[in-house]
Amino acid sequence: MARSGLESPRQSEGVKGVRSSVAGPWERAIFKAKAVCGGGGTECLVNPALTPPGPAVDSAKDKMEPALLPGPEWPEQERAEQLARGAALKWASGIFYRPEQLTRLGQYRSREVQRTCSLETRIKSVVQSYLEGVQTGVRQLAQALGAMQGAREALGQAHGLLQDMAESAQTLAPLREQVAQHKQLQALSQLLPRLRAVPAALAHTQSLIDAQQLLEAYVSLRDLEQLREETWAHLGDLELPDFEGLAPLAEALGRAVETAAGAAGQLAREDPALLVAAVRVAELDAGHTTALGQAPRDWRQCCLRALQDGLERVHFGTHLLPGPGALAEWLEALRVALPAELATAEALVAPCCPPHYKVVQLWAHTLHRGLRRSLQQVLTGAELGAADAFTLLHWTLHVYLGQEMMGSLELGPEADVSQLEPLLTLEDVEGLEMMFVAKVQASVAQWLQKALDGEVAEWGQEQEPDTDPSGFYHSPMPAIVLQILDENIRVTSLVSESLQQRVHSMALSELGAFLRSFSDALIRFSRDHLRGEAVAPHYVPCLLAALNHHGALSSSVSVLQPDGVASGPLAPLEASLDELQRRIYRLVLEALLAELQPLFAALPSRRWLSSPELLGCVCERTARFCRDFWRVRSPAVQLLLAEAERTVVLQYLHGLMQGRLVCRDADERTQAAERLRQDAAQLQELFLGLGLEESAQCTPVLLALRELLNLRDPTLLGLEVAGLRQQFPDVSEDHISALLDLRGDVSREQRLAALSSLQAGPPPSPPAGRHALFSLVPAPTPVLSSCLPSGHCA
Repeated sequence: MARSGLESPRQSEGVKGVRSSVAGPWERAIFKAKAVCGGGGTECLVNPALTPPGPAVDSAKDKMEPALLPGPEWPEQERAEQLARGAALKWASGIFYRPEQLTRLGQYRSREVQRTCSLETRIKSVVQSYLEGVQTGVRQLAQALGAMQGAREALGQAHGLLQDMAESAQTLAPLREQVAQHKQLQALSQLLPRLRAVPAALAHTQSLIDAQQLLEAYVSLRDLEQLREETWAHLGDLELPDFEGLAPLAEALGRAVETAAGAAGQLAREDPALLVAAVRVAELDAGHTTALGQAPRDWRQCCLRALQDGLERVHFGTHLLPGPGALAEWLEALRVALPAELATAEALVAPCCPPHYKVVQLWAHTLHRGLRRSLQQVLTGAELGAADAFTLLHWTLHVYLGQEMMGSLELGPEADVSQLEPLLTLEDVEGLEMMFVAKVQASVAQWLQKALDGEVAEWGQEQEPDTDPSGFYHSPMPAIVLQILDENIRVTSLVSESLQQRVHSMALSELGAFLRSFSDALIRFSRDHLRGEAVAPHYVPCLLAALNHHGALSSSVSVLQPDGVASGPLAPLEASLDELQRRIYRLVLEALLAELQPLFAALPSRRWLSSPELLGCVCERTARFCRDFWRVRSPAVQLLLAEAERTVVLQYLHGLMQGRLVCRDADERTQAAERLRQDAAQLQELFLGLGLEESAQCTPVLLALRELLNLRDPTLLGLEVAGLRQQFPDVSEDHISALLDLRGDVSREQRLAALSSLQAGPPPSPPAGRHALFSLVPAPTPVLSSCLPSGHCA
């Protein structure tokens, strides 16, 4: 603390005079002491260097100590008091440290005196106010005490009077009992004539019920119930034995009303008065309240339930549910009976009932509910067949809601058929559709297998396959297959689009399976025939007939596609048909190869150079093999002839590539070239005669090879080889080497030059419409020693 801000005391008695001023800022001194000392002990509160010794400070300290609070009850309080005491001493020493500050001692004293007087005045005012309030409260309590004592005395007097009155009332209890008994006797004396007639009235009411006079019976019953209520009112709910038969009588009348309501349809035709009486009894009873403690009869609801139960019992009783195979007859009977029942309800039953019964709507909804429950029982019963499933789907989705039944124009709007729930849920419909498709699929698979077995059985017969009026091979199998599938698809359009799509997918799947089975059967038939296990007298005609079957199936498969359905699902089926066609072609060509391979084994040879007999035999046997091709329908016949011609040419090329002949001189090369020209002309004439178009033939390859053999200057072989490659891009070095070997006059350098021309220039593009030839002809691998290590054939 800076000494410039402190004042030194002038004398010791000045310090004694500020005692009152020190007590004022006591709380501020506590916080100031904490701030200066930082929470330390009491020794930091008094600085000996700042507080000069003297009697003034000691006396001030002695006079301030008695003003502190009494001893602490816990250590924290004692520490707080020490801090406060030290802070006060430090404040006082700071204020009066300097002598010039003692001149203001009088001001401090007067200020503290004024403050003390003000506090004393306020304390006196508050105490005086409290004393006045206490005095008023004491006075009010004294008044309340007096009032309570007066009320207590009045209550004591009243209690005594009540005790006297209770004792007097006890003496009157026998008199009250006698009065009550007198009133009951008086009521019984008045009701006695009517009570004597109760047994007879009960018997009369029962006879009315037995005679089905329901209104009269109800009036009699109400009279008896009213008499019983009057008796209860006078006798205090005392039950007399005479009324014990009243409850069974009411139950009998209720049963009679329910029985009449249950036969409402029959009564409306035979005895409408009885039906009207039953309904009126139910309505009259609904307007009456029952006696206290009795349950309501609610004959109106019983009557309505009886109407519904009777209607369901007539048409949908358990004994009426159809047995196996009788579903169609049951549904047809309902188609006739339900509209007749609704017409009866509208014409006969509705006039017998109040309008709020809504008889036509009640009939329609009751019949619908009973039919719905019966159909659920049918579905959960024995498994339905395909015909029953189809009939049920068609009947529920179309016939029931059609104009013949619930959609009839004669059925008025009061029927409110638009609010009816579907007879079958979506799950039921889907389950029936899946069941129908599964059973139809099994049946279709059996029929298709039978058709295939019948066709396979005809392959081994001694006679040729049947032909149609145009002379083409013909069999009813494709028509049978397509008819089976088409009929199943078309008939499902009568039910729903979803079922038609399911059956369509199933039909395509079964047709694909049938095609695979047909193809497998052809393979077994061909294998058995070629192995000699079961030689077919007309093997090739049977294959040609199968090719016509494929054409019939391919041209008619589009009829299986429903209108408005995309053709995407037909793609796998078309792929299966194409595979079947390729397999039949392959089997036919394998048979052709089996006939021609022994003839091509001697080609080329010296005999071939000098005589056309070898190719003449080939042409003769090929013509004999292909004589029945005209019984195949277009365009399959053109494809078959083209494949046969290509097979012959490939066998011819294969013979040339085998290296069985090497020309010895220019004359033999000229002779070989001429033979190629003549053979090409002979083959071309053969297949033109068979009907193959000239543009589809492969014989021009022989003419191209003729040019290669007929070339006189071997140095120009590179140009000829390049031209051959332009016409036939699939020719390889091995093929060219084999052809050069056939010439017999090509040196190694000339061979390498010719082979190098294959790599020169851009790769040729295959001519449009021309099939591969050389790539299908195996060529012998040239001897490696005849080629340079860096050559093209290395």
